Amino acid sequence: MCATCGCAADGAEIRLIAGAGADHEHGHDHDAGHGYDAGHGHEVGDGYEPGHWHGHGHDAGHGHEAGHGHEADHGHVAAPRAGESDRTVLLQHKILARNDGIAGRNRDWLRQRGVLMLNLMSSPGAGKTTLLERTARDLAGTLSFAVIEGDLQTALDATRIGAAGCRVVQINTGVGCHLDAAMVASALRVLDPAAGSMVIIENVGNLVCPAMFDLGEAVRVVLASVPEGADKPVKYPHMFRQADLVLLSKADLLPYVNFDTERYTSDVRAISPGARMMRLSAVTGEGMPDWYQWLRDRNPAAAGR
Repeated sequence: MCATCGCAADGAEIRLIAGAGADHEHGHDHDAGHGYDAGHGHEVGDGYEPGHWHGHGHDAGHGHEAGHGHEADHGHVAAPRAGESDRTVLLQHKILARNDGIAGRNRDWLRQRGVLMLNLMSSPGAGKTTLLERTARDLAGTLSFAVIEGDLQTALDATRIGAAGCRVVQINTGVGCHLDAAMVASALRVLDPAAGSMVIIENVGNLVCPAMFDLGEAVRVVLASVPEGADKPVKYPHMFRQADLVLLSKADLLPYVNFDTERYTSDVRAISPGARMMRLSAVTGEGMPDWYQWLRDRNPAAAGR
């Protein structure tokens, strides 16, 4: 059980679903068609491979490294209020420190391969999967990316992503309300991304807990949709504060919904001054060229040429 939010995030099921290149040889001894238990890996020798990690607490010095778009105090916990247990706070800190240690090794492994990983976060139904579907189809043959799909149950979204032409790995967390670095490490091992490619994590729909867990990503993208209302940045400031890019989706609904764009923009600017903002619609195509250019500008393959 996760001491941070109380969810049972252990033993997530991880499997390769479909998509272009699904028959790619991984060079590992697991069966990609079956569930892969994220909680049973062990680090072998001195080399780190995603999916092989210690199941023990790490020293707090393994916390998230600064300079990757996240707050430096990411793993720290405030002092307990009256009646709260010091022991609970210490356990929470240890879990975040262990997660950050695994995330750091994920980041190093991706950097050595020349792979860029993005963490896409939003509330349920904000349009993450639709955005990735259209992106995969529109950029087919020009930008190589694979997807790690996070959901509590089913492979519905992973099937959609695979049908759009992407290699995709499904993580089912059961009742876990977020992905963690160990789950992503195991998913990366199954996915085995090619050098110079991108990996986009579609995190579990939730505007709270995913903001607390570093997964080893280089960039964080937060997506909020017009029907959710303009108050989301002030209601969930920690999520927006972590963002490198903030996307306002379903812009085609603006004429039909009471959404204060000036207030929304002002709130995002106040909470996350360094974040870039874009407005788009994956249905009409509004704003999509800007999103595509933003991805191209960060394409590891282009940077290597």
